[in-house]
Amino acid sequence: MSYGAGRKEMIEDDSWDEDDEDTMKNRYLTFHIADEDFGIDILYVKEIVGMQKITEVPDMPAFIKGVINLRGQVIPLIDVRLRFEIELREYDERTCVIVVDINSMLVGLVVDMVSEVTEIPEESISPPPQLAYSTSHQYIKGMGKIGEEVKIILDIQKLLFEQETKLLAESM
Repeated sequence: MSYGAGRKEMIEDDSWDEDDEDTMKNRYLTFHIADEDFGIDILYVKEIVGMQKITEVPDMPAFIKGVINLRGQVIPLIDVRLRFEIELREYDERTCVIVVDINSMLVGLVVDMVSEVTEIPEESISPPPQLAYSTSHQYIKGMGKIGEEVKIILDIQKLLFEQETKLLAESM
């Protein structure tokens, strides 16, 4: 299951242009964590892989599970459940790693299950609710409505704070 391989070829090929980027506009990779559906802008997604052997790195925040070796490249892993302070669960055959580009750094996001790539028009995305007691709202870009369903659209650039990005870069 590797979405990124074909996209990588498009990027490396000279035929990648703004028209190709327009076809990706309003498209989101959706995935499941606990009882909720989330989405991230497909433009940030490099590939999707199954769980890999994780090497723990000392002195990291609890939500950074460690690193994986993906075809010779060391990639830090964020367990999205832990980032959102959702109870950890055992990884299984449906658990996936979504490799994304966060602030020019490849990072793996551990999610319960990848669902699909779907289109959510801008007019179907509402601002996130402003909940004073919630810290996870800072990661939410909006609430995407698809029929009767709501997908929580994440702001992938805000999953890591500046100091966490520096910490990861220094440890790599």
